[in-house]
Parts: sequence; structure tokens; C-alpha cells
Amino acid sequence: MTRDRITDSRKLLGRLRDIMAVDAGGQTRLDQITGLIAEEMLIEVCSIYLFRDADTLELCSTEGLNKEAVHHTRMRMGEGLVGLVARKGHVINTDDAPSTKGFRYMPETGEEAYSSFLGVPIQRLGEKLGVLVVQSREARKYSEDEVYAVEVVAMVLAEMAELGAFIGEGAAMSARHQQPVLFRGSTAQEGTARGHVWLHEPRVVVTNPFAEDPTRELERLNEAVDELRVGVDRMLSHARSGDKEQLEVLETYRMFANSKGWMRRIEADIGRGLSAEAAVEKEQSTARSRMGQVADAYLRDRLHDLDDLSNRLLRILTGQGGQTGAEMPPDPILIARNIGPAELLDYGRSLKGIVLEEGAVGSHATIVARALAIPLVIHAGNITTEALNGDPILVDGDQGIVHLRPDDTVFAAFKDKMAMQAKAQERYTSIRDKPATTLCGKTLSLNMNAGLMADLPSLAGSGADGVGLFRTELQFLIRSQMPRRGELSELYARVIDAAADKPVIFRTLDIGSDKVLPYMKPTDEPNPAMGWRAIRVGLDKPGVMRMQLQALIRAAAGRPLSIMFPFVAQRDEFTMARAEMDKALERERVLGNPTPSTLKVGAMLETPSLAFSPEQFYQEVDFLSIGGNDLKQFFFAADRENERVRRRYDTLNVSFLTFIEQIIARCAASNTPLSFCGEDAGRPVEAACLAAIGLRNLSMRPASIGPVKSILRRTDLDELAGVIARASASGTQSVRADVMDYLREKL
Repeated sequence: MTRDRITDSRKLLGRLRDIMAVDAGGQTRLDQITGLIAEEMLIEVCSIYLFRDADTLELCSTEGLNKEAVHHTRMRMGEGLVGLVARKGHVINTDDAPSTKGFRYMPETGEEAYSSFLGVPIQRLGEKLGVLVVQSREARKYSEDEVYAVEVVAMVLAEMAELGAFIGEGAAMSARHQQPVLFRGSTAQEGTARGHVWLHEPRVVVTNPFAEDPTRELERLNEAVDELRVGVDRMLSHARSGDKEQLEVLETYRMFANSKGWMRRIEADIGRGLSAEAAVEKEQSTARSRMGQVADAYLRDRLHDLDDLSNRLLRILTGQGGQTGAEMPPDPILIARNIGPAELLDYGRSLKGIVLEEGAVGSHATIVARALAIPLVIHAGNITTEALNGDPILVDGDQGIVHLRPDDTVFAAFKDKMAMQAKAQERYTSIRDKPATTLCGKTLSLNMNAGLMADLPSLAGSGADGVGLFRTELQFLIRSQMPRRGELSELYARVIDAAADKPVIFRTLDIGSDKVLPYMKPTDEPNPAMGWRAIRVGLDKPGVMRMQLQALIRAAAGRPLSIMFPFVAQRDEFTMARAEMDKALERERVLGNPTPSTLKVGAMLETPSLAFSPEQFYQEVDFLSIGGNDLKQFFFAADRENERVRRRYDTLNVSFLTFIEQIIARCAASNTPLSFCGEDAGRPVEAACLAAIGLRNLSMRPASIGPVKSILRRTDLDELAGVIARASASGTQSVRADVMDYLREKL
């Protein structure tokens, strides 16, 4: 009986193809499909539920349930068995639906007469589109063959949705790739940009999921797999023998490329009527679905490998490789799931903006985007599936918002905002060469953060007094192997040369947490931000630290040199790191190499513990720089990558400002120079408040120096300090409201 129900899946897919070939409205298509499946599988009910929005499913077509319920029955993600299928991305197959946990009775549909239930997710490469359901009165579980047949149909439905097959006046779906879409992500780099989409890896679109000639499809698959295997073998032969991590990844690729089970599943899909590319994508969708459900980091990585391999195979089969024939627009906004720092550097300053589905506030790609002053929005979910090359797009990095295919009203408002920013930039340019002297006569030193040679031209253009932080880890992150001492020395010398007579503070290697070297074995830590990182790595691997310190000494070539160690949590860590510096100096003297004319060795105060170090620490250190980004997250115990908590905690919180004041007081008592480095230093209101409580040296991204200098030159710090003191004494949690009232009145 089972075989009679699904005698020929190719026949089923062939009939689906015929339906799609007929010019009909979206609702007509859906109704024909549900009727066809019910007829072919000899079951009483077939229903299609599609997402109306990110959280709501709507019954869009049915054969067997009450027709009046169509476009009226809705449910939330996770609600009822249909909602559970959608949320988990799993098949639910039961012979007693009313007794199954999660069942929700919907009287308007008339489904109470049906015992068996089979729900299959309609999804494409991780994007949830809906649920396909079959039901029958007979209390039975559906066979593996029946489940498989429904999964194949669901996959075809997903492809049809991608191609716009259900767009029509009766369907509860908007025209994909045509309508405006708003994405709310997270800010990683401020700024605004307008332009046109440039996809980093253009999405492979399967234009024909059906196989007219299965034999030919198998031949195409085998030819493509052979090409894939040759490509993987070529990459292996070119890989460096000493690069263990790269070799492991490529060996995994080769293992998957030669996997008989993987090939057998794809071949079976082709045998049931799918085209070669549709069969590969079905396997890829399964892998993507598993990714979000696997807790083990190693297994997740392997599934990512399989996903990447499937992409490579799809590009071979469809001919939709990286070179699609599309020309990069003159104003490209890069769209990608994620991107590495080296790939981003390849684009350079040609990009107007960047939008990522994934990414992290502290990632190396974010650091590169900041260095290049390119607006960056991260966590823009599903934008790679919505955007097409050439689509108009607006990026608001200040708000973490992206407008894809904006309407005229949004575009006009955005254009006005950019015009206002351009006017403000003209004002900042006019004070570029003037000192950051406040109305009360106090002068601050405003320095810029850097990490690439590409940053250095901004030193003169921004009006910065020097480089308050040069991140040295980028040269390690963008390479596939450890850089050589000579290479680093040459780079650091060029940085000092480019800065001319302005000071540069080099921060030693700050890796770990979300900055993992591609050639360094990753450590699976439960909380990497508080784990083996920065100075901890340097002290445990002193060879790397010594090599970098020697490179810095040689780069100075007898000129002044300032370095600081990152993430120092206690005095002993600084003492040991300073001892390594002394050893490196002595070694250079023995070799007859010139040593710096002056040497200043400092530390970044990024953990509350360092603020309470013994007095001897403050006497030993040549200078301190408050690393505001990390210090604030550890002070409030709020991960800055966690949107749910990081925005709760204000820099102008009374407790945080009081803590900063204590650090300022300790440094003043020991005559230890102190600066503040981080995002808050570059925010005008926060910068003014930090100056009002006593900080005289701020380091920020180059684009922030103009706005910060502008507000400081128009502010009386003594008056502002009084506002902060009175607000603090009132018992308020944050002084922000009082400060904003004062600034609005005075500026």
C-alpha cells in the first residue's frame, strides 16, 4: 500500500513542474500543489503553512481542511505541532496527533477527524519559509519513503518560493527581491553610507529543481565532483607542510569530497526526480539545519566544512562561481554572511559600507572596517538571501539599521541625514589644526587608534596629536602563518616614519577571545573573553613576545619607543612582561644594534583588579591606558557582544564614573600619565564627561576626533564637573539626563 501511495516520485515532481509551467496566480499554484500531493500520496489532508512574518505562520492552502480557514488560521513560532516543526526545523511524524505534546486544536480547520500527522519544514539553506503537512484519519505513522517524499516536495517548494513562484494576489507573501526590506542589526562601526549591493559570495540560485533526465543529472554530478576533488587535491598540494591547521581543514574537505554516504544521498535524490544542483542543495540545507542544533564546537566546524564544500560543488554545477559576470558598482556596499580580515583588506577603501549576517563587535574584520573608516552593521539576519547584486541599499551604522531597496520617503530622509553629517564635517575640518582647549582653559591631547598602514594618512587629516594605540595583532591575523621578525620590524619602522614627530604607542599582541590566529590551535573555552588571551598568551608563549619586542626595538632604530601590554590583571604580569622587555634590550645591545633613545613601557587597564594593584605597580609603570571597552564589560559583568545586556549599562553611570575617578586619583598621586582608549572616548558627550572628571588624554578612531574636539572647545569643564557632582549626589543612577540638559542649554 505504501508503494502505491508514492509509486513514482519522479512522476510527482514532474506534475509539480507542470503546475509551475502554467501561468497562474500564487494562490492557484498553492491550491494545485496541495491537491496534487493529496492525490499522489492517497491521503485525506495536505496543507501548506507559510511565514507571514518572522514569528507568524499562516495557513495558505489546504486540501482536506476547511477552505474558509485559509489565510485566517495563524499561529506563532512554536505554537501547535506546526509551530514546533517550524521552530525546531525537525520532522514530526505521529500516529496520534491530539495526544502528542504541543498539539493545539484549531476548530476552524476541522482537523479533529485526523489522527496521523506528518509535518516537514520548508526551508532553504537555513532560512525558514514554512511547513508542509499531511494528515489522515487512519492512525498510523508515515513510512520512511513517505517522509522522504514529503521532504523532497518541501525542498522543491522552498526553491519555488525563492524563484517567486507563489507571488500573487491571493498569497500571503510579498514579492521577494522587489519590495523594501528593513534589517535591524548591531552597530560595529558608526557612519552612514548609500550605494548598491555587492555580494561577497553571490547566492547560488537553483533555477530548475526538476530532473528531466536522471541519467544525465548523475553524469553532471560525477563530473562536478571530480572537478571538486581535483581542486581540493590541488589546494592540499599547495598548502605548506608545516601549516598543520590548514592541512587539517583541507584533509576534512577531501574526506567529505570522497564521502560515499554524502554521494549516495545526493544520488538517491536525483533518482527521485531532483536535478543535480537541487539534490546537493537539499543535503546542504540539512547540514545548515543541524548547525544550529549542535553544541559541540568541533562538530559545528565540520558541518561548516561540509556547507562550504556544498557551496563549491553548487558553483561548479551551476556555473555561478565567484566571477558571475556582474560588475562591481561604483558605490559598493558589501553583503556577506561573514568575512575575514584579509578578504576585507583586498577590497580596501573601495567599499562604502559593509553588512554582515554574523560578525562580532570585537572581531578582526570589525577592526579592519574601523581602520578603513567604513560603516559596518553586523547581525543583519538573512540579508544574504534577500539582497541581489545591484540592489539600492542604505546603511545606518549609527543605529545598526539597513534599508534594502528603500522607498522614496526613506531615501529622502537618509539623504538629509548624510547632508547634515557632511556639513558638520566641514565644521570639524575648520578646527583640525586648533588645540582641544576648553572654555575654562584646559587643553586635552586627542590621539587616534590605528592598526594598519592605511590608518596613518588619517593622522594629519584628523588633527590627532599622535597614535594613542597601534594594534599590532592585525599583521598576525591577516596571514596564514606567523610573520617573521624582519617583516614586523620593517612595518613598525614605516609606522614610526609615517607618524614623523608625533608619538606612537604600540600595543603588543592582543589575541584570544574573538581574535584567533588562523595558524594557532584554537582553545575551546567556555568564556574566551575572560580566558587565555592577550598578555596571558604572551607570558605562556614568551618566544612570540620576545620576537615582537625585538622587532619593535629594531624598528625604533635609536628613536623614542613606547609600548604597552594588554589585559594586565595584576602587578606580577606586568613585572614579568617588563623583564622580557629588558632581556630583549640587553640582547640588542649585545648584538650591537641601536636601542631606543627613550623607552616608555605601559599597561592597559582593562580589568578592575589592576586598579587596586599595590602602590608599587603605579610607581613601576611608565603610563597607563584605560581600555574602556573591556573595562566596562567586566565592571558591569555585561558581555559587549550580548545585545540583551550591553545596552543596559551606561558609561555615565555614577558607579562607573566614580571608579574612573578613583583611577585618576591614584595616577595623579603617583604622577603616572593616564589616558582613556575605546569607543566612549570617541563619543562627544562621554568624552566631555571623562574630561570633566579629570582625564586629559583620549584615544579614539580618527573620524571621532573632529566631533570630540568641537564639543570640548565649546564646553566649560568646571561647570560640567559641577553638573556631574550634583547629579551624583542626588542619588541618580546615571548623570546622562542632567548632562544632556546642560549641554543642550549651553551649546
